[in-house]
Amino acid sequence: MTQSLTLSNISAHYGSTQVLEDLSLDIAEGELVSLLGSSGCGKTTTLRLVAGFLEPTAGTIRLGDRDLTRLPAHARDIGLVFQTYALFPHLTVRDNVGFGLKQRGVSSAERTKRVNDMIERVGLGELTDRHPANLSGGQRQRVALARALVIEPPLLMFDEPLSNLDAKLRVEMRVEIRRLQQANGTTALYVTHDQEEAFSISDRVAIMKEGRIMQLDTPEVLYSQPANAFVANFVGFDNMIEMEVVQEAGDAVRVQMAGGHMIDLPKDQFTVPSKKFTLAARPEGLLVASPESKIGIPATLGMRTYLGRAYQYHCETASGTMLANGPLMTPFESGNGALLVPQPEQCCLLPNKA
Repeated sequence: MTQSLTLSNISAHYGSTQVLEDLSLDIAEGELVSLLGSSGCGKTTTLRLVAGFLEPTAGTIRLGDRDLTRLPAHARDIGLVFQTYALFPHLTVRDNVGFGLKQRGVSSAERTKRVNDMIERVGLGELTDRHPANLSGGQRQRVALARALVIEPPLLMFDEPLSNLDAKLRVEMRVEIRRLQQANGTTALYVTHDQEEAFSISDRVAIMKEGRIMQLDTPEVLYSQPANAFVANFVGFDNMIEMEVVQEAGDAVRVQMAGGHMIDLPKDQFTVPSKKFTLAARPEGLLVASPESKIGIPATLGMRTYLGRAYQYHCETASGTMLANGPLMTPFESGNGALLVPQPEQCCLLPNKA
């Protein structure tokens, strides 16, 4: 039966190096939470702690009512899907999927029924007698997923399971993983460095940095309302522009940027969080416009790149180099002056720390 997972004030070290710092995380029954971050952020260490391959130097790990903190890995009854699949090369698909049930002493008749049902669910019904060497990467990943699900674990964990697959197959498999996880109602912890993968598959995502969770929220909130500059940059807000409120100007707030330039931000589109703040913008959040057409941030256009949906420009401003997009219908020449007009749906305002 699926159970909730609770990590409380977890710290972990490799020798004298601290890799997790006072990390806490709650995953509800049936929820899939992804740990997302670059290499070395602590996401895989967190998974290894829950699996029992490492022990924390402080804190507790609970699965439902059970304290797993010092429990050996084999006693935790957790399903694992590895990046390298970890299939037994001498066993057939059927025997690989049934291995965990056999180890748990499930009767032969019950084992056969559950294995056959699970193999059909992952779409490998015609491959039951094949060995891993005779399967494609996607088929091997399905076997690994079936082997983890068939034991009906209270918790299912994934360690970058799609890293070895090509792009098209990655998309197909993440849909399959999500479908099976939801159908079984299994609590799941998913580790990946791929933002699109994490956002598409998860109920919530924890973005990590240097052993700490920087923000834990739904993909929609993370994408549109990052809590700080690190998360904003991580989810694609490439441009960071420091601003300071000068005055209220009717329906707008007048702000000043580096170089003394001022612009008005409409109050109905932008909620200014503090006197000094940072406007974070994706490239599509700064629209390149001619100097005489609109109010915006003065820029000199550099290299132009064709993206298919738009042109993207490297722009020099008083606040530094910016990436901004312009429409296909009116390309601008490098070296020309332009204005970068903030687009509220692709921008967010972050308060500056005092």
